[in-house]
Amino acid sequence: MELIVRSEVILSVYIITFLIGLPANLLALYAFIVKIHSKPLPTDILLLNLTVSDLLFLIILPLKMYEAASGMKWNLSSFLCSLTSFTFFSTIYTSSLLLMAVSVVRYIGVAHPITYHQLLKPVYAIVISAVIWLISAAHCSITFITQHHPSLSSKNSTVCYENFTRNQLDILLPVRLEFFFVLCLVPLLICVYCYLQCILILYSRPRIAKMQKQKAIGMALGTLAVFLICVVPYNLSHVVGYFEGVSPKWRYYTLLLSTFNTCIDPIIFYFSSSTFHCTSEKSIFRRWRHNVSGLQKHGTSSG
Repeated sequence: MELIVRSEVILSVYIITFLIGLPANLLALYAFIVKIHSKPLPTDILLLNLTVSDLLFLIILPLKMYEAASGMKWNLSSFLCSLTSFTFFSTIYTSSLLLMAVSVVRYIGVAHPITYHQLLKPVYAIVISAVIWLISAAHCSITFITQHHPSLSSKNSTVCYENFTRNQLDILLPVRLEFFFVLCLVPLLICVYCYLQCILILYSRPRIAKMQKQKAIGMALGTLAVFLICVVPYNLSHVVGYFEGVSPKWRYYTLLLSTFNTCIDPIIFYFSSSTFHCTSEKSIFRRWRHNVSGLQKHGTSSG
């Protein structure tokens, strides 16, 4: 009975996340693409990558819905299980690393404006994004190793990336502990430092408008909220699992918090990037009005 209730809760959260996150991130994707074609800034490129990461997560989410609807049983191929798990987890960590990179760029822009202007070339943000994708992909390749390495694979498992054998746990638990420090704790501490410094610097400059200072606080609190609510609880299960020597069952529920990341990220886009604000509210509707007026003129000239 517990499994049925749990799978129903998980399925409900997945469905809500998909219905809210997909349109929100598609709108953000369009906004960033429009802006990058005109005047790309480092933050815009990083947030575009964050949007792509969220969309990849949402694309594979229907497979996780199917798993939850089947009572947490995996009825598909083992390779598809590995691919789904790899995408599911790597996008979570890609998001946290990209949010860290955005905080560093914001800090450099406020604290070291001359250096910031020297780093405005899009190639720098593209390289940083590529490195982040590689780091998260390299770490999450453990999903393939634990399930397909000859000495670790478990052929009789009816679930996806759960019910690990002792040999699998001996490899997986230390790797997860490293995940906690490298992919969660370090990005969190860097974000805290960068945004606190941004706020202190902005409030020490009386010429800066009050609205801009409030926006800085909104960026900081929004980003930290994503880490504390969506990223930290799941990664704490790695620490607990390492010291207990098992994979905690309650990690299912902390993963549900991580799925909400795709719904919260577009809110951060709105506060942390003028791209999303200006493009979504002005450029999109300006283009729409331009197209309408063009059609009207064409219709008038034809008549």
